[in-house]
Amino acid sequence: MKKTVKILLVEDDKNLGFILKSYLIVKGYPTVLSLNGLEALERFENEAFDFVILDTLLSGIDGYTLAEKIKQYDKEVPIVFISSKTSRADVSKGFEVGADDFISKPFSIDELFERINAICKRTVLKTKNQHIYELGSYTFDGIRHVLIRNGTVKKLTNRELDLLFLFCEYKNRIVERSMALQRIWHKENYFTARNMDVYIAKIRKLFKDDPRIELQNIHGVGYKLVVKE
Repeated sequence: MKKTVKILLVEDDKNLGFILKSYLIVKGYPTVLSLNGLEALERFENEAFDFVILDTLLSGIDGYTLAEKIKQYDKEVPIVFISSKTSRADVSKGFEVGADDFISKPFSIDELFERINAICKRTVLKTKNQHIYELGSYTFDGIRHVLIRNGTVKKLTNRELDLLFLFCEYKNRIVERSMALQRIWHKENYFTARNMDVYIAKIRKLFKDDPRIELQNIHGVGYKLVVKE
C-alpha cells in the first residue's frame, strides 16, 4: 500500500500560498494551506500531517517558534523553510529548530518539489518499517496480520490490516475520511464509502474489550483512533 504524504503549508502571502498548494496537489501531495502561525499550529495538533513547509515571517507566531512547537508534538515530521530572510544567522536558526531544508525566496517551484521528494524518500516513506504497535492491552502485529490480547490471536483481513496501519500511523490524530478511501480503496464513491463503514464497525468490535481504546467518528471529517495510556 503506497503511503500518501499530506503536507501542511504555512505561508502568509495568500497568492503564493494558493499557487504552491495547487501545484503540490496536482503533483500528488494532498496539501492544506494556513495563512498564519497560530492557525497552522491548531491544525497540526488536530489533523494528520506528514510534512510541513513554512515561512519564517508569520503572523500569530513566527515560523521558528512554530517549528519548535511542531517538533515538540512530532519530532519525526520533516520541515522545510521557505523564506526571504536568508542571512547565515537565519538559515542556521532554521536548522537549529529542526528544519530538514531551508529554501531562499524567490525559488523555483520545481526545485521545491524535488527537495520534498528527496526528503520524503529518506524520512516519511521509510516509516512503514514499524510493524508492531502496542495499543492498550492489545498488540497489533502487522507482519503476522494478527491482533493479540491475553494470548488470544485474531487473524486480520487485508482491509482490516490496511486500516489499522493507517490509524496506528496517526494514533490520537484525525484521519480524514477521503484520505482513507483514496489510500486504501484508491477511489471515493458511494460503494467504497459503504464498504469502509463496514470495516470501521469491525475494527471497533476488535477493541471492544479495552475501554482505553476508541475509534471515534469525527462528524463530517473522518476518524481518530484514541489510545489512552
